[in-house]
This record gives sequence, C-alpha cells and structure tokens, in this order.
Amino acid sequence: MVRDAATTPVIPGFFPDPSVCRVGEDYYLVNSSFEYAPGIPIWHSRDLRTWTQLGNVLTRDSQFPAGVSAASRGIYAPTIRHRDGTFFVVGTNVERGGEQFVVTATDPAGPWSDPIVFPGLGGIDPDLAWDDDGTCFLTYCALDEALRPEGGSLPVIAQARVDLDRGILLENPRVIWQGSGLAHPEGPHLYRRGPWWYLLTAEGGTERGHAVCVARSRAIDGPFEAAPANPIFSRRSTGLPVQNTGHADLVERPDGSWAMVYLGVRPRGFTPGFHVVGRETFLARIAWIDDWPVVHTDDVLRDRADTAFIDDFSSAQLHPRWVSPRGALPGPHPDGGLAMGPHEIAVRVRDLRWRFEARVDASAAVSLRVRLDEQHWYEISLEAGAVEVRARIGPLEASAGSGPAPGDVVTLVVEAVDATHDGPDDLRFGLIDADGERWIAALDGRYVSTEVAGGFTGRVLGLRARGSTPARVVSVRYLPLGED
Repeated sequence: MVRDAATTPVIPGFFPDPSVCRVGEDYYLVNSSFEYAPGIPIWHSRDLRTWTQLGNVLTRDSQFPAGVSAASRGIYAPTIRHRDGTFFVVGTNVERGGEQFVVTATDPAGPWSDPIVFPGLGGIDPDLAWDDDGTCFLTYCALDEALRPEGGSLPVIAQARVDLDRGILLENPRVIWQGSGLAHPEGPHLYRRGPWWYLLTAEGGTERGHAVCVARSRAIDGPFEAAPANPIFSRRSTGLPVQNTGHADLVERPDGSWAMVYLGVRPRGFTPGFHVVGRETFLARIAWIDDWPVVHTDDVLRDRADTAFIDDFSSAQLHPRWVSPRGALPGPHPDGGLAMGPHEIAVRVRDLRWRFEARVDASAAVSLRVRLDEQHWYEISLEAGAVEVRARIGPLEASAGSGPAPGDVVTLVVEAVDATHDGPDDLRFGLIDADGERWIAALDGRYVSTEVAGGFTGRVLGLRARGSTPARVVSVRYLPLGED
C-alpha cells in the first residue's frame, strides 16, 4: 500500500502542536499534553518519518503536578530548541494564569530542569530564538487585552527579550505581528534563513479553518511583511481526508533542504465529520520560491507507524506511553503485573480501527474506559464476577449491557470497528473468560469525539480500580485493525 504524507500521520494519535529541532543528524520533537501527566512527550528520529518516544519532559510534581488540570487545560504548545549543547523546551501552563516557562536538559531523554517561569507574559504558544549577538527572544500569542490595538478583539503575536540564566524579562512585551487577517493568530515560530527572519504562525482557529501563515523581516523583532500567498497551507473548504491542518514548525535538514511538521485530524462519518484520535503530527516538504516557503505534501511514506504493543509490566519503570489525567502512575503488584489504584492511567489511541485487551484478576474491581474527558466516555467494568458496559455523554450516564464473567482471569476487550450508522466508528465492548470471547454492547463512536465533547485532546484507553483496594492488571495488548 502506497502512503503519502498528505494523508498519513508520522506520529498518529493525540500528539498535537508539534515542534521540532535538529542536532546533527538527529531530530527531536515535542507535543502538547494538556491535562495528562507526565507532560510533553518527546520523540527522536533520524529521518523525520519514523519516530521513537524517548520519554516525557515534565515528569515531577515540581515541574507539573499530576491531577490538577481540567480537561483540555494544563500544558499547551511547547517549542523545542537546541543551542550550545543545551536543549530548551518553552511552554505554557494555562492553570497558572497562562504563564510561560522554560525547562532545560543536556540529554533530551532527561532529566529536565525545574521550570524557569516568566510571569507577566499572559498567553499561549511560546517560542525561543536567539539573534546574532546571543540575545534570547521569547515570542508568544498574547491574550492580554492591554497589548491589543484599540478596538481589537483578536490575540496578537508579542515578543520580549529574556535572560534565561537569571530567569528574568529584559523588557516589557511588545506586539510584533497582528496576523494576516484570519482569526486567532497564534503558534509563532521564528527562523533565520539568509538575510531574512521568518515568522511562522497558525491562524484561523484549530478547527476546520486552521491554516499556516508566514511573514518575514530583516530583523528578529520586525517589522514583518506578510507573504503574498498567505495562508501558505490549509485544507479548509476542501474534501481532503485530513483537515484542521496548521500549527506548524520548520526545520532545516543536514543537506540544506527544509521540512515542516504540522497537526491535522482525520474526520469521518456524516456531517460535520467526527475526529476521535485527536490532532496528529504530519510531515511536509518545503521549497523556497522568491525567499518564501512553499509547502508540498506529496512525499511517499514507506511504512506506517508501528503502533502495536504488549505490556506485561515486568519492567521496573512504566513505558513513557502511559499517562494519567488524575494522579500519580501506579507501581508493580506483589503478584506481578500492575497494581491499579483509583487514579486512571491511560495510553493514547493511535489508529482509526484498533483492539485493546486488558487481562485482569477476576477478583479485581476494575474498569477499562475509552475516554475523551470526564463527561464523555464509554467503559466496561468488572466487579464481583460480572461485567457491565456504561456510557457517559455530558450530564447523562446509563448502562448499555451486562453479563457474567466466570474464571480466575478475565480479559476485558474493546474494539473500534466500522460504523453501522453515521458516526466515525462503533466501539464494541466484551470479554474473554472461561466461556470464551463474547460481546456485551456496541456504541456509536461519535459521542466520544471532539466535535461532540469539544476541547483539544483525543481518545485515550484508561484503566482504574473501582475502589480503594488495588486491582491487579496482568497485561495489556493494543493492536491496529487493518490499514488506516
């Protein structure tokens, strides 16, 4: 099967707002993580196409405490950069008044420092860049009404010089760009190429109108002129299978060519179309015409991302794919496997069609949940030798089916399969026990989608104990079903 960069994510699943940097032959990429902790997944690649997760940047309470953020809040749009042997990640914690923070490391796998916080820069989506004399500039989407032009209602792109060694602002922020005219200018990134400084932005909002725009200047702080072809990239008002494309970052390859990573979604089902795995990371090629970037998405991708995994929790440390929206990650069970507590731990869904199995002690009281947020989820629960499927859609919660679960070990199963109605998929729940495999209920997947729930995240598969007694999870298995 031939896959092209226009339709195939290089990092599938809920991994939005990609930012990338290169060090020699190696590329490093980070994504937004919102309420989930550990925060800010970090990836490594040698070709921009195949990525391996190294870990997470924010792994300690002193960096980002688990369980304190509401859905689609927490950590927004980090940027990763490298200078003089040090990696820098700058991001926004919206739970702390939209403050901008910087963490550093000499090894991208960590450990990363505690945050250097820059109060007084209320907004989101920060970027770091250094001019010729080494002065560091923090550029961000300012939400402070005082920085908007008189009568303006949209956010603006602002900038301030900062001293990272001392963790202080060197000046008050100033506006450097008001956008090309589309809604919600945000996600700024600055690059030097030849005599020009380029300011890349996301505009149009992160829904169907999302777009990539660019401006340039002879100086890092402007004034900037807009590209005549803005937006330089968008899928708005098209029938293409990937939509909401934007929030991009550029990187120069070792051979002098350039590439772009950006987010997109894969909506399915009847209007308005439902995307369920979140905003994913895609790759494009950049050509330079008249000193302006031009985006091409016609590259062939040889292989799809390898998303299948089996985890028997035999390692002393959980794989970095595991996160939690509610609390600290659990530890090993004395009898092997994982000792699940009441705090949900989860992995991101990576595919459009998939199967997930959780093998648990039949004596356990445990739930397997397909979660978008606390108000939109489906789950299958095991307790007292029986299973039940429940659904939560906004303020409504109901049972969708139940049945017995005999045996000493039970495997809870959920699959995302082709839709039988007009939604993106059906989610069917069942189990494997002493009587074999059987299905309990199938539910329309549209109600666990961003178009219904809102927000910025995607589906995760969560496990939790249903009471205060730890529940033993023996192993889990995730498999893609067919080709996306």
